[in-house]
Amino acid sequence: MITLDLDRMGLKDGDRVLDLGCGRGRHLHGLHLHARDLHITGLDLDADDLKAAKAGFAELPPAPDGSARTAAFTVGDANRLPFADASFDAVICSEVLEHLPDVDAALDEIDRVLRPGGAFALSVPRYWPEVICWKLSDAYPNTPGGHVRIFRDGALRRQVETRGYRFTRRHWAHALHSPYWWLRCAKWARQEESRMVAAYKKLLEWDLMSRPRLTRWTEAALNPVMGKSVALYFEKARP
Repeated sequence: MITLDLDRMGLKDGDRVLDLGCGRGRHLHGLHLHARDLHITGLDLDADDLKAAKAGFAELPPAPDGSARTAAFTVGDANRLPFADASFDAVICSEVLEHLPDVDAALDEIDRVLRPGGAFALSVPRYWPEVICWKLSDAYPNTPGGHVRIFRDGALRRQVETRGYRFTRRHWAHALHSPYWWLRCAKWARQEESRMVAAYKKLLEWDLMSRPRLTRWTEAALNPVMGKSVALYFEKARP
């Protein structure tokens, strides 16, 4: 389930790309399948998720040009990245910042490791669908490792721009997932037993695997209205 539009990042052959907070590797795997020959690094604080990302990467088909590609996997903290200054040509950070106690520290570290002129793409839960989740369940934001804040995308955009970045694009994603999370939150204590939650999950899994035109068109039409995530794209200023 790719949230960021990798084709809109201006990636070139040989670019060094960091997937910060890669989790189980959905964007990292998408980068591997990208048309460009990239040097990819996945970083996450959760060692088990990182192992899953690495295992999934090993199972991917060859790159579009038929070549075998590699990726580096590193356990690390977003607030103390284990990389030298200007190590990367692009950084992606999808559905990570809402989990962090200190967003400014993470943005400072991203700025440090990204070269001047580099691309930065992030996504976070959209404000109003996330507010509904918090209102429906007190447990949702208090789950260990869960969301600790709700972003307004305009404020987050300015938070990045103050570091010398040029905003280039915004879009929304995963509108069909918003009702699923509202349903889960409404039935939080018994969500594992809920037939409605299970049925909706099967629908989403079928949609992700089959990608029928009807649901793709429906979600594209609904994304600006109720997309679960908002994605923001930036270019770092040159000296």
